[in-house]
Amino acid sequence: MTARVASDFPEFLDALGDDILFAVMADEALCPNDLTPIHNWVLSQPGWSDLPFIVLTAKGEGVERDLAAARLAEVLGHVFFLEKPFHTTSFVSAARSAQKNRRRQYEARARMEEMRENELTLKTALLAGRLGTWELDPQTWNLTASDGFKSVFGRGPADSLTYDDLLRSVHPEDRERVRENVLHTLQTCEDYLIEYRTIWPDGSPHWAEVRGRVVRSRSGTPSRLVGVGSDITERRLEQEWQLRQKEILEERVTESTAELWEVQVTMVAEVAQRERAEEQLRQSQKLEAIGQLTGGVAHDFNNLLMAVMGNLDLLRKHLADDPKALRLIEAALQGARRGASLTQRLLAFARRQELKVEAVDLAALVENMRELLNRSVGGDVEISVRLPKDTPPALADSNQVELALLNLVVNSRDAMPEGGTIRIGLREEPDAQPAEDLPVGNYLCLSVTDNGKGMDPETLHRAIEPFFSTKDIGKGTGLGLSMIHGLALQLKGAFVLSSVAGKGTTAELWLPASTQTVRQVPKVHAEAAESAAKPAKILVVDDDLLIAMSTVDMLEDLGHQVMEANSGVQALELIGKDRDIELVITDYSMPGLNGAQLVEAARGLRPDLPFLLATGYADLPPGSGLSLPRLSKPYTQDQLSREIAKILR
Repeated sequence: MTARVASDFPEFLDALGDDILFAVMADEALCPNDLTPIHNWVLSQPGWSDLPFIVLTAKGEGVERDLAAARLAEVLGHVFFLEKPFHTTSFVSAARSAQKNRRRQYEARARMEEMRENELTLKTALLAGRLGTWELDPQTWNLTASDGFKSVFGRGPADSLTYDDLLRSVHPEDRERVRENVLHTLQTCEDYLIEYRTIWPDGSPHWAEVRGRVVRSRSGTPSRLVGVGSDITERRLEQEWQLRQKEILEERVTESTAELWEVQVTMVAEVAQRERAEEQLRQSQKLEAIGQLTGGVAHDFNNLLMAVMGNLDLLRKHLADDPKALRLIEAALQGARRGASLTQRLLAFARRQELKVEAVDLAALVENMRELLNRSVGGDVEISVRLPKDTPPALADSNQVELALLNLVVNSRDAMPEGGTIRIGLREEPDAQPAEDLPVGNYLCLSVTDNGKGMDPETLHRAIEPFFSTKDIGKGTGLGLSMIHGLALQLKGAFVLSSVAGKGTTAELWLPASTQTVRQVPKVHAEAAESAAKPAKILVVDDDLLIAMSTVDMLEDLGHQVMEANSGVQALELIGKDRDIELVITDYSMPGLNGAQLVEAARGLRPDLPFLLATGYADLPPGSGLSLPRLSKPYTQDQLSREIAKILR
């Protein structure tokens, strides 16, 4: 524990705060002073805080007899009295008890803040979706409704809404159906979903959509029915209007000539086109919402994984002679890598991942993966590959295409538990249009076909939805196909699924053909890259202390001399003072000066100073203007060493 000593009572009082674990004082230091300020401070603490005080007293009597001690207890609230002279063990025990108590208060604060954040998020979601919440007690039929739910039935916040009021608000023709659905849900515990007509107090007709779910008691019986409701009048009116228009159109077509028939066909086509456009708009909005959420989550999640993987990587080197420790560390690293992989899949679906798009020889890519694919499917599944010669390259990211192909092959394997054949094909499609929103042009189609269980139309329709999976719990994230779909869209291609239940599935990844020449990249061995990185003086800039500490440890382990700064302002001061700094490794998102601003300011002092941007963002915010070497978090010590070698070579 780090201790701070106050020389007098005012200094002691000024030092009190939420960051203090506990306070130690002698009673003779308190007696001459007015204790009103400290009593006021104790009373002004937040609800979660109750700072422990350890009072060293020479009195031998307890609080019941010692009026001074009783007064201190009343003033300070949470007090440990320790009689002088005392043994070291007694003081350590009191200090640990106070520390443990304070830690629990901090945990309570964190939980309270998390609950407030969750509550705010829920309220925001309900407001955004125009939803009201409700709760029904099946024993008493007592209905608890939010203001939003009351508004669905034309009631104001001050109006009451009982279950009987709700039933009376339901259109007479729908009332019995509502009762039956509620009883059915309570008997079967199935989800409650119903749409029905309502009559508001002013007599106006409306439509309501109500969803609910049963909450069971410990004995397993239904204790509550909770859910949300919304006013869907506008949607139903639009549907009814469309239905009326369709009926009118059909009547006119029936009564009119062949010319009117052609008009009807045109109108139907326009309606279908509008519905497809609306569906595409909804999917686009869903994709954008997930993309915005994923961008922020990926940054924070990658930062957390950076601290975990960096320290585990170093720990593995220091415990190389301990097989058991190595197994445990490797298991932890695998878990962290799975977290990083999950983030990448989310980014792929949201089209927010950073792609290296270039000309890729798909035939060579598949050939190079044959051994890996065969090992992935096992002995009961045969892989048949048919690759034509002289196909043009595709415009793609080779690493992401490899991951997509591996994912499709593993899915096909899982669809054939009794074994079977997976056929991998590649064909060139000139003057093709794989999707309506893509231009006509030359494409390459990489296909994976199996003769497994296949999918029914409903499952096929939902197959690329994020987190939708037909696999057992724990055997899939539901992001594999959505990731491939997002990758195809990001590469200006298409992902097409076709399947028949009981007969198998074909997955096609369409990618635009490229006229560029496939670039042969020479392989650089890790040993060569590491040997090129001579010891250097490096400045690490990161406002996250855990990540900064992990990066400093990795660099020092590589033999570099390291300086640390926890803000852009502090880093700029060090750059101006120390001309021996040879490289700056900086985070992007920092208070005060962010990474881009730090680079711009530092180049005014030292234009030739190289920078390496280490960031957890999938893509930097628009307008950052950075064209620096980048190292994506989380990264390993080997990756860090190779990037430094490239810059300082």
